[in-house]
Amino acid sequence: MSKISAADVKKLRETTGAGMMDCKNALVEAEGNFDKAIEILRKKGQKIAAKRADRDSSEGVAIAKISDDNTYGVAIVLACETDFVAKNDSYKELAQQFVDIAINHKTKEEFLAADFGGVTVAEKLIEQTGVIGEKIEIPSFERVEAPYVGAYTHVGKISAIVGLNEKVDNADVLTKDLAMQVASMGATTLSYKDFTPEFVEAETEARIAAIVKDNEELVRLGKTLKNVPQFVSKLQLTDEALAKAEEAAKEQLKAEGKPEQIWDRILPGKMERFISDNTTLDQEQCLLDQKYIKDEKKTVGEYVDSYGGVGVEKFVRVTLG
Repeated sequence: MSKISAADVKKLRETTGAGMMDCKNALVEAEGNFDKAIEILRKKGQKIAAKRADRDSSEGVAIAKISDDNTYGVAIVLACETDFVAKNDSYKELAQQFVDIAINHKTKEEFLAADFGGVTVAEKLIEQTGVIGEKIEIPSFERVEAPYVGAYTHVGKISAIVGLNEKVDNADVLTKDLAMQVASMGATTLSYKDFTPEFVEAETEARIAAIVKDNEELVRLGKTLKNVPQFVSKLQLTDEALAKAEEAAKEQLKAEGKPEQIWDRILPGKMERFISDNTTLDQEQCLLDQKYIKDEKKTVGEYVDSYGGVGVEKFVRVTLG
């Protein structure tokens, strides 16, 4: 049997990331043949990966990387099974190595087929499943290309990237603020204009039904009822709908005995409240229609407008689970 030196074990460990004893045992089995030992460790990883294929990998690291010229960027999630593994410095370093490769590829398929020290990224994931003993995968890969791109990552759990349609002064600040908004509030689209009438109609029915059901319970408990809206999106707020809402507000003021000469001072506030109450879908899912987290007196769209004519071209968000 070939003598296995500590230097051989160390070299194999540095190459594969496997534990010291696993490396020693692989070298012993391979009778000192370095390449064969690597293959033994990879086969071990394949066996473990097959056994853990149906495991839930809801922990891990979300990470983003932006090109040096800020014209493109990627965000990925390197997922594992436990928070214990995710917090390990070597696991975080592995995530960094993966995103350093991901930045050079346009699709997840290209990325998984890319070289990682003599093996593909996909093979490296299987290898690391064997090394770590948990299911390791990359469930999320998102890329943004735009005239100016910036990113924000929240404690390694959520990463967001935002692309602007032009580079403006302080674009780094704007994109970071917007990416922070996306990470925090989870917008799914840019504007209510992106919705289809069919989607909005279905959401309206579902949301109103949910509120009505909640109110039944609130009545039983003797608590204040939730407002039941007529609409959920600006897509529904036609001129006719707004005119009817204003007329209803005037009728209410009249019933309350408010002098007609002061209605003009009261109506704007009432209409603003009506719009807010009847655009909950937009506020939840549309980036530009959300309240800006750093100043809730304005929308994200109004904040973007403060930078001049710049617009948001694209945004993405990756998160654990």
